[in-house]
Amino acid sequence: MYWLHASTADRFTPRCVELKSTKPPCNNWVRFARSKTNPLSDLKSLIREIPDFPKPGILFYDITTLLKDKDGLRGVIEGLEKPYAQTGIDIVVGIEARGFIFAPAVAVGLNAGFVPVRKPKKLPGAAATVTYDLEYGTDTLEIHLDAVFNGCRVLIVDDLLATGGTAKAAINLVEQLGGVISGLAFAVELTFLGGRDRLAGYNVFSLLQYDK
Repeated sequence: MYWLHASTADRFTPRCVELKSTKPPCNNWVRFARSKTNPLSDLKSLIREIPDFPKPGILFYDITTLLKDKDGLRGVIEGLEKPYAQTGIDIVVGIEARGFIFAPAVAVGLNAGFVPVRKPKKLPGAAATVTYDLEYGTDTLEIHLDAVFNGCRVLIVDDLLATGGTAKAAINLVEQLGGVISGLAFAVELTFLGGRDRLAGYNVFSLLQYDK
């Protein structure tokens, strides 16, 4: 049983408590039920939509409001783990920066190790490097040369699949080292940007999808 504070004017900043009692914890609280039939709808309801960020015309999906909800965070981690639970993943690769939020937890759930893919000059040891195109300019990612062994089964995890350029660069890094891509898992996919097409031939999973 959940209770929601009645003063909450914004559904993205709920004050919510879980109690076994059918009575509210104090005045001005109203009954709130999480859906048991559509848990993904619950997760989406925890993501805050911010218009015109980071620039006019862009609708930004802010996952920090989901992360602070204990049930929401658990739901995302478990949702990302589930498709790969029986695939024998050796390493979960997380892409800097928000991929670091999910990938270590997913790795623990899959009894696998965690490897970070980082921006340039962030890794202390010898690293493989890949540079890839952005809409305006280029970017670079790196991975330690000893992070992935030959034949290692790798799951790449990130918060967002947009155009697919960053994920494709991470694939290239892992394959340079002889790793085998078992899948790519994303918390959120912006389907209208066509990133999945750029990753054709790979097992791509996204937990939540937005078409605008």
